[in-house]
Amino acid sequence: MPIDNLTPTPGKKLLSSVAKLDSYRVNGAIKKKKTTKNRHTFAELQFIERERREILLRAELPFWRILLFWSGTCLKEISTDILVWFTLAIYIGIRIYANSVSYVPDAVSLLEDSNIDILGGFLSFFLVLFVNQTNGRFLEMYGFSKASSGRIQDVAGLARAHLPSEVGQKIVRYLNAAQIAGYVGLNGIGQGIPYSKAFFFDVYNEENDLLTPEEMMMLGHHDMDNSGSCMKELCTWCQIEVAQARRAGHLDSYEAQCIQDRILEFRAAMDGMYDYTDQPPHFFYIHFLDLLAALYLPLFAINTACASGWGQECFTGLDAVNGLIVLLQCIFVVGLRALGTKMINPYGDDPEDLSVILYIEGTLENCYDIMNSKLGLAKTKLPPAYEVCHSDNSGDATNRTTVS
Repeated sequence: MPIDNLTPTPGKKLLSSVAKLDSYRVNGAIKKKKTTKNRHTFAELQFIERERREILLRAELPFWRILLFWSGTCLKEISTDILVWFTLAIYIGIRIYANSVSYVPDAVSLLEDSNIDILGGFLSFFLVLFVNQTNGRFLEMYGFSKASSGRIQDVAGLARAHLPSEVGQKIVRYLNAAQIAGYVGLNGIGQGIPYSKAFFFDVYNEENDLLTPEEMMMLGHHDMDNSGSCMKELCTWCQIEVAQARRAGHLDSYEAQCIQDRILEFRAAMDGMYDYTDQPPHFFYIHFLDLLAALYLPLFAINTACASGWGQECFTGLDAVNGLIVLLQCIFVVGLRALGTKMINPYGDDPEDLSVILYIEGTLENCYDIMNSKLGLAKTKLPPAYEVCHSDNSGDATNRTTVS
């Protein structure tokens, strides 16, 4: 019996009503205001990707070469942080005043009994804890990205070995399209990402013929730029294709279950990205750290400046050394805070974020190789849907080739 003709049960009616009335959530995640901000063109995304790969290669360079870099370091964040300049201004202002007077103010002797170091110890603990938490999130989300790519390749291998060429290629096309659509859909939650349907999904779809115009029309009711629904429907299409192949006798129950399991594991990995993106570290905790830093650094600057000598006891060299200590403290506090904040959203447009383009193109290339494996199998002609673009060494020309 067609699904549309089934009489809806009260449970189904309730779920449908909730889905329609809930204007605050979509696919279980908090909605955010739709925007086209930070939607980079594909050329801009490729430039960011190249910069990311270059930064990853710097980790093994000698320390003196690492210190010479500006991009991908804490220096840019520190140099533009108003708290750093405010703290240094306090220290410099007090030291200028201390060098211009010949007596020691009464307030300076009172500050000798204060213990700013205790506050600094607590702040250091919470900052390191924050960075450790965000680093764990970052690595988990990296694992989800690699797992989704791996499950697509698993399905490609099983499809190549057990399914007719046309059916196997269709499933692999759908999964690759689902992966790209999943990244684009992350725009609907969290801080947003630079990948969009127009400048990201459509580019890969045109180059690799992942979805036909008819299939794109079937997905037209989904807002790919602001929802993960398109990714989930493509996963469902894959499951339907496997079920139909099982009924047609191309797969036995065990083989069909293996492919279905990997499709569900792929969807679970993509859902993991959405779950982590939807729930960043608590704002209360981040505000707490910012408040501590905003209070601690000026107090540290005042304490250090007042302890550096007054009047005849002033010494320019000591002023410079203590000023460097204040700067180092700013680098430690602001640098750790910036490091933790950078890792909250691994799918943004920062040079330190994950290499999404590499994951997608690597998956497409590996699937192409798997689906064209010749060992023990007759060479078959691939439909136009699995033509792959190859670029020459110069990167200027693109040649489309089809295995025949």
